[in-house]
Amino acid sequence: MIVVADTSVFLNLCCIQREDLLSRLYAEVFAPPKVRDEFVSAVQRYSRFQGLAFPSWVRLQEPSQPLSALAPWARLDPGESAAIALATELGADLVLVDEAKGRAVARRLGLRCAGILAVLLDAKAQRTIAAVAPLIDELQQRAQFWLSQKTKAFVLREAGEGK
Repeated sequence: MIVVADTSVFLNLCCIQREDLLSRLYAEVFAPPKVRDEFVSAVQRYSRFQGLAFPSWVRLQEPSQPLSALAPWARLDPGESAAIALATELGADLVLVDEAKGRAVARRLGLRCAGILAVLLDAKAQRTIAAVAPLIDELQQRAQFWLSQKTKAFVLREAGEGK
């Protein structure tokens, strides 16, 4: 399975020291160099990410054309744009993007997309992790990952951990 991920997925999983989930769940994980650059910039700018390192096993690849050539109507940040352009070019099985606007663009281009919460659900389904709830709590506390109560309750029910 070929997966392309955006910056936020790497930052948040690294913040809770669970970036290994990506390499354990998916055969090949790609990111454009712009994603790594945004990661490094966030590590320098935000104390909650201080000391994190971009995973060395991620396959860095520049997309051959910018997202603006594929979707001139799309207005996304540079990392998201590059990740979606690369996913389109590679014919990726999945593109990991947490922002709703980025997922909407990816879907409009015919890509299957998901966010970090889907990664956690996949990990539980494949018995790579025992429970989703503690990781969501860590994401919210350590990475300051914003999540509505409604979404959190839905994900926990999907994981078989909610009411």
